[in-house]
Amino acid sequence: MAPRAWIALTAAVVLAAALLACGAGAGGSGATTVVATTSQVADFARAVAGDRAGVRQILQPNSDPHEYEPRPSDVRAVAAAAVVLRSGGDLDGWLDGVLQNAGSDARVVTLIDALRTGRGEADTDPHWWQDPRNAIVAVHEIRDALIAADSGGRAAYAANAGAYVAKLRALDRAIAACMTSIPASRRKLVTDHDALGPYADRYDIDVIGTVIPALSTQAQASAGEVARLVRTIRSAAVTTIFPETSASAKLTRAIARDAGARVGPALYADTLGAAGTPGATYIGSLRFNTRVLAAGFGGAGERCRL
Repeated sequence: MAPRAWIALTAAVVLAAALLACGAGAGGSGATTVVATTSQVADFARAVAGDRAGVRQILQPNSDPHEYEPRPSDVRAVAAAAVVLRSGGDLDGWLDGVLQNAGSDARVVTLIDALRTGRGEADTDPHWWQDPRNAIVAVHEIRDALIAADSGGRAAYAANAGAYVAKLRALDRAIAACMTSIPASRRKLVTDHDALGPYADRYDIDVIGTVIPALSTQAQASAGEVARLVRTIRSAAVTTIFPETSASAKLTRAIARDAGARVGPALYADTLGAAGTPGATYIGSLRFNTRVLAAGFGGAGERCRL
């Protein structure tokens, strides 16, 4: 059954429970409640919120946002939230149905609206966080949304955001230094789907092709497209193909075998990793991705040890 149809069937019961929960929470601790759709946005929100606000993350680590089906608990969480943060684009379009059924009056912030995400094509690339400069803009948007919902926390939110932005700026400088230490002729990227475009644009990496020739994992590659990709990999002398943590690597392994390339470690593309993994946080995910990409491109210098 389609997600929105399923939610509609349960909306009456769920909404009643949610509204009761919201009313009860108003007389409790007074803590601001934030709902974030994706793992990256939730990580940003936690960095800004600190101990002042609670953050409820909808998408769990290593889950594909393109295929997510909302649950009744998501409706309850949104109905009780003061702020709802969505990444934007086709990654969390399913939130529309949740918002409708929750009947929430929360402040809804679509982060992609504050960013320039075009790459010269008609499609808008929803993977904006792959460029740390976009993450900085998003953190400022989250800071402003939390201040608007909880003016008493202005100083805490501003201080938390400032400290985190400083880390993001340092991360951006370190990644840039790493990539510029590798000859441009070696910076050739092939991944599962077109999820690292903003990263590639930021750090001057040539995206040779993708296993799934689309911005979404819901697309499928035809036999002809696969054959063309194999030829492209061979002619460009690409040595390493990178799968992604939230997608099957079966086709990637087959293409690498046919093209005479190796399969590198899985990248954190659409999602962060589980607790205890290198990609459990946004900063950790970009550090990990940068290290394995640099190794795949043939860079092993000190400047690539993020």
